[in-house]
Amino acid sequence: MAIKEIKNKERVINELLLFIRKVFSEPEICAHAKEITRKHLGKKDAAVLIAEELSSTTNVKIPLDHSEADDLFLQLLIDLVKDETALY
Repeated sequence: MAIKEIKNKERVINELLLFIRKVFSEPEICAHAKEITRKHLGKKDAAVLIAEELSSTTNVKIPLDHSEADDLFLQLLIDLVKDETALY
């Protein structure tokens, strides 16, 4: 693996760790994020809509130009909500 790739993966991990710290310090973010995801799931550009609403209503800020960590987080939210509906 090239040094650039290693640094990129390290940056992604650090971004995700920062987010996890926010969730642990404000646990209501998780429930709110899932509510937002449920609202936008299935819509065109759902990830963009979720990111915009989450950024405007919490201290989690997802820029318009999503990083790899942002994309991973948004996909995780979508998968969590899809799993909820699959269980019932």
